[in-house]
Amino acid sequence: MLILNANPNADALHPDAIYRLNLDNDGDCLANMAISYVFSPPQDGRQTFSVFMATGEEARSAEAVGQQVVTDAEVSFGTMANRVTAGAYTFFAGSRSDAFFFDFDGIKNLFDTTGGRNFTAPHLGGKSPWTGVDSNTEANVFSMVVELPTSELRAQPEIRIWGRCSLRKDGRLVHADRAGHPSVSSFFNTDDTKEEYNASEPVNDRDRWTDQFVHLMGHTGNYTREEAIAAIDADRILPDMLVFDPAKPAQYPNGRVFTDDVINYRLSFLSAGDIPPTGLEPHTDLLHEFPYLGNPHPETN
Repeated sequence: MLILNANPNADALHPDAIYRLNLDNDGDCLANMAISYVFSPPQDGRQTFSVFMATGEEARSAEAVGQQVVTDAEVSFGTMANRVTAGAYTFFAGSRSDAFFFDFDGIKNLFDTTGGRNFTAPHLGGKSPWTGVDSNTEANVFSMVVELPTSELRAQPEIRIWGRCSLRKDGRLVHADRAGHPSVSSFFNTDDTKEEYNASEPVNDRDRWTDQFVHLMGHTGNYTREEAIAAIDADRILPDMLVFDPAKPAQYPNGRVFTDDVINYRLSFLSAGDIPPTGLEPHTDLLHEFPYLGNPHPETN
């Protein structure tokens, strides 16, 4: 199952954007398969979505190209999830309960991010920074979900996955956001580098971003350059593509499941194990059937 989340307001997505899942299954860090969602202009509280699937060279186009497998399906903004089947694939787009759990106030206790900086040395001071409060218990998110047979991934023996949002401005597509590993871009980038990072391609990540990652890790975990590079390589966070080997159990960093505490994982990585766990528990509103993410929470004023 593949999930791309966007828009924490969980309302309509941008009609001039392409929301895309990229898959590399041969290890060259280039897309061999691309699943692109596009959306109609919202009208009277409703919106439709279409899905395109591309393979091979065509998958590397920034446009929504390939075979159109879903046409003008209804986006789900309520508790009734509209599932759309095309061959062996099942698709969904709409509002869902956000499964991501984290202690935002605790994060603010740990790091000073003022002035456009990224996450500098944590302020531990012998006292736990955590409040014990999950900041996301009532949060919704807009989710695009694809369920497919594992064999369709054609893993050799693994795949690498990353998401991207591209927005059409003045007639051209601008890569506005991208992510592979959870909480990598948000922790490692500054306000000055985010735009370039989002616009760049994973195949260039090691050459362009290794020095910046190493520099940050020196501050957050007192890593030497050699130690930082070894840790980056061990977790394979550059290139920023989520790695999944179907022959191994799914748990981050081999893919990601809803119950993974990715904030604990990332903070332990950054601090070389010095930051204590948050103590939070996964959300309990997950579903046993597609699209698996819980029903959206009621809107509150």
